[in-house]
Amino acid sequence: MKTKLFYSIMLMLGMTACNSANHQFDAAGTFEADEVIVSASANGKILSFNIDEGSVLAKDSIVGLVDPTDLSLQKEQVEETIHALGDQTMNPEPQVKLLKDQLTVQQSQMDNLLHEKARTERLLKEDAATGKQLDDINSQVSILKNQMNVTRQQINVQQNNIHTQNNGILSQGKPLHKKVAQLEDQINKSSIRNPINGTVLTKFAEAGEITTIGKALYTIADLSSLTLRAYISGTQLSQVKLGQTVRVMVDDGKDKYKEFPGTITWISDKAEFTPKTIQTKDERANLVYAVKVKVKNDDYLKIGMYGEIQFK
Repeated sequence: MKTKLFYSIMLMLGMTACNSANHQFDAAGTFEADEVIVSASANGKILSFNIDEGSVLAKDSIVGLVDPTDLSLQKEQVEETIHALGDQTMNPEPQVKLLKDQLTVQQSQMDNLLHEKARTERLLKEDAATGKQLDDINSQVSILKNQMNVTRQQINVQQNNIHTQNNGILSQGKPLHKKVAQLEDQINKSSIRNPINGTVLTKFAEAGEITTIGKALYTIADLSSLTLRAYISGTQLSQVKLGQTVRVMVDDGKDKYKEFPGTITWISDKAEFTPKTIQTKDERANLVYAVKVKVKNDDYLKIGMYGEIQFK
């Protein structure tokens, strides 16, 4: 990589030196694009992968599919588990109804006792009944009241216990529903979705291969605009600024150049040694700075093509 960069910069500087004499170019470099590496978001066999190098793809278009069968089966299993939770819950009504029927019987007994109590009180006033008879009836009323209170408490306890038990069973469904949503998301990610409008540069996989999450499938770049990376000297650094418009010249045949407007979008804040095979300290002290120039592409510019810059 260092050797490649070394010869590239030497060639650019050589072109700058030669062209500066004839065309007064201020810097030279090569065009590059902002590449996006599209990686797999699922594990499995690639069932389809409908792209070729050079294909122009639209943003969010589906270009392939990783086998989602295993994920679909997992989702079905979790959904069946959620459905089974409902079968495990209990209906409190049958047991509560028995207790309510018992309470109805007790209420009927209470009505009879109260009626008997009222009759005994009248007889007692007429000396036709004894105080003991009234005391016995009052005792029975008190005992029955306690029994009715116990029955009412049993109804409440039964309802609360079954409600609590059912809530405990159904609460298991919350994480299971989240699991279903997670599996749905993973199934959606089985579809290979193109992230940007652009042109496929390199294809790394084919249909039928096994892929894993994070494995590169292809690279794509928007070629509607390219970036010219060039190098300037320290003395030229004061002549450039971000947002500055420059003239970009590209070879268009023998002694002809095609001109494009360009905008400086980045200036390196770190100097690099000029990559020349020299030994003296003074020569090694010469430094260059990298700059990036954004150029709108009319389909003439290509990645790797050389271009020269003239500062306006």
